Amino acid sequence: MTDLTRTFAERGDLAHLALFLWATSASALLLFALRELAAFMRRFDDFVRELARFNKRFGGR
Repeated sequence: MTDLTRTFAERGDLAHLALFLWATSASALLLFALRELAAFMRRFDDFVRELARFNKRFGGR
């Protein structure tokens, strides 16, 4: 990684390096957030199914 940084510094492309690092971190954060959202939706769906099963079993009496 140091060689890559040195190459960018010698060529004067530090702004491009900063933009690349920002875009990479933003993409990783978005991927993490979407994965967590999908996991939340699965857990919520399981909760609603269990609640419906409970209501079906005990709600009609």
